[in-house]
Amino acid sequence: MATVAQSSRVSKILWPTLAWVIALIFFFPIFWLIFTSFKTDADAVKPEFLFFFTPTLENYTNMTDNYDYWRFAINSVITSSFATLFALIVGVPAAYAMAFDPSRHTKDILMWMLSTKMLPAAAVLYPMTFLTKNFLGIFDTHFLVILVLCLINLPIVIWMLFTYFKEIPKEIIEAGKMDGVSTWGEIKDILIPLAWGGIASTALLTFIFCWNEAYWTVRLTTIDAATLSKLIEGNRAPEGLFFGRLSAVSTAAIAPIVILGWFCQKQLVQGLTFGAVK
Repeated sequence: MATVAQSSRVSKILWPTLAWVIALIFFFPIFWLIFTSFKTDADAVKPEFLFFFTPTLENYTNMTDNYDYWRFAINSVITSSFATLFALIVGVPAAYAMAFDPSRHTKDILMWMLSTKMLPAAAVLYPMTFLTKNFLGIFDTHFLVILVLCLINLPIVIWMLFTYFKEIPKEIIEAGKMDGVSTWGEIKDILIPLAWGGIASTALLTFIFCWNEAYWTVRLTTIDAATLSKLIEGNRAPEGLFFGRLSAVSTAAIAPIVILGWFCQKQLVQGLTFGAVK
């Protein structure tokens, strides 16, 4: 009995400690990024200033004064928001049809959509650049970035929503049909209220993917529609990285998405708790 009690006490200490160690390992790169952003470029590459240095806001003031940070940030907000919105507008009805009115080709379609994520982006980059720049005239526009971000994330959106919708009893949808509810009414009045947590989670994840997308946003933009990824990519020198400035720009780029994620998670948890209590 004493052995069991002692093992239980060890487990209570061991597992939380292990969880904290793993969490700190994953958080360390973010911590070091923020830590380095308060160093000058010269101090950031000197071993003697690895831990002890004079903090400065020079990188942040330089970023806002000389690099037009807010223009890049606004472009990121515009492209990420509209790409997420359009992906949901297409994804919700598509997942609804596949979940509640499947055909014998539904699984094949889902697998085909997933297989598009395996396509190397470089295989279509140059044809797309050639067409959008020379024929369509939409290169370096918000419309092009929004369209590309929407399309590359649409398979994930549909797969996630399909999984959430499959958890809803089909009898609820059939009861709505018997009451004469239209298809749009089923989606608006029945499906979305029941699956709002899954839809919100999908929207948040999609927004994060759009915000962090670098390959397409860097290569399909120059100035007008350039996002924060373009700003980060531009803070490089031929001989290496501008560590201080790059860290400041990266910190400023991840800060909005971290705050948004924390706020949305808090609201989602509160909503679920309220619903459970109610």
